[in-house]
Amino acid sequence: MAEPVIVTAAVVGAEVTRAQNPAVPYTPEEIARAAVDAWRAGAAVVHLHARWPDGRPSQEAAHFRELIDRIRGAGSDAVIQCSTGGALGMSLDERLGALVPGAEMGTLNLGTMNFGDGVFVNTRPDIVRVAARLRERRLVPECEVYDAGMLDTLRWLLERGHLGAPYHVQLVLGVPGGMSATERNLRFLVEGLPQPARWSVAGVGRFQLPMAELALRLGGHVRVGLEDNVFVAKGVLARGSDELVSRTVELALRAGRAPARPHDARRLLGIA
Repeated sequence: MAEPVIVTAAVVGAEVTRAQNPAVPYTPEEIARAAVDAWRAGAAVVHLHARWPDGRPSQEAAHFRELIDRIRGAGSDAVIQCSTGGALGMSLDERLGALVPGAEMGTLNLGTMNFGDGVFVNTRPDIVRVAARLRERRLVPECEVYDAGMLDTLRWLLERGHLGAPYHVQLVLGVPGGMSATERNLRFLVEGLPQPARWSVAGVGRFQLPMAELALRLGGHVRVGLEDNVFVAKGVLARGSDELVSRTVELALRAGRAPARPHDARRLLGIA
């Protein structure tokens, strides 16, 4: 039987705005509701960023605590993953504010890169520091890979003991400045992963659902949501991340893979 597919919902990032899609959530209540709706649609993991009520990105611990409290208060048992990516220009100290009690996973970005018109800075000492904080908090790292060289950083972290199992790898394709979202690139990255390693793919923009469909065929897992893509079809704005999750669940079932429930995802991801 094929392994269940873990669908992760990235309901709001640091960059996407309501000017791009009016459904983008800003307030804690809106973000938490979007996460719960995505969970109800079939997402096993919710990937969280926080915002100030006016939409500015926030890495304030209090905002992440409120999000988690609201999600749990609504009865959701989704795996909570908090982003240490923050927004371009934030210090690492700011970005680490996301790793609050109640989180089960945290992101570990594996390199500095051009990110659109800006630069997303993750020096090797910074990466080691984030890995240490994740280990200290007993959070399962999700290693964010935007380009092939970041796989070498992943191997270096493993060889030096800065990272160990369990961990998960997120292949993010289609960011301007990173690897483009093509089948060739995805296959190349998957073939280069340390073994054993579970992986998922996040396609950016119009590549989100095509990359999801490809990952399902290759045995991987999938991230979708308004953080990475505001459309459900060409020219058609998504009503919310839950609509993108629902579409992904349909793709998974067609591919003969059942969507993992949160307890399945915890087992597959090694979350205690």
